[in-house]
Amino acid sequence: MTHNLILRVVSKSLIPLIIVFALYVQFHGDFGPGGGFQAGVILSAAIILYALVFGLDAAEQIIPSGILRILAGLGVLIYAGTGIVTLFSGGNYLDYSGLVGSQIAGQHLGILLVELGVGITVFSVMLIIFFAFAGRGRP
Repeated sequence: MTHNLILRVVSKSLIPLIIVFALYVQFHGDFGPGGGFQAGVILSAAIILYALVFGLDAAEQIIPSGILRILAGLGVLIYAGTGIVTLFSGGNYLDYSGLVGSQIAGQHLGILLVELGVGITVFSVMLIIFFAFAGRGRP
């Protein structure tokens, strides 16, 4: 792998901006366009850019595949757990009205939790897939 100085400097300045934009999309998703899926893809794109510029081994040191598997399960657990909590509170599955005392606050909290679960899952699964395909042929 060649060490292109300009590419490294530009990517070091772009990756934090990509991560901040992913967080904006994640937490703005219940008020406008965006949400968990888009934020997960954008955040994983930042790590994929890092892997392309600095190498796959460096990216796997930042976020190991074991952590990615745990995050994938955690995201699904947050999503499904939100629905189960709404069932136990007397509502329908993913009926956010019963999460908090007021209906509007429950809707906001429920959407935030579900989008967070989706974002974590999409982020980790995209990286699992990337690491699996990019790591083919390695000993």
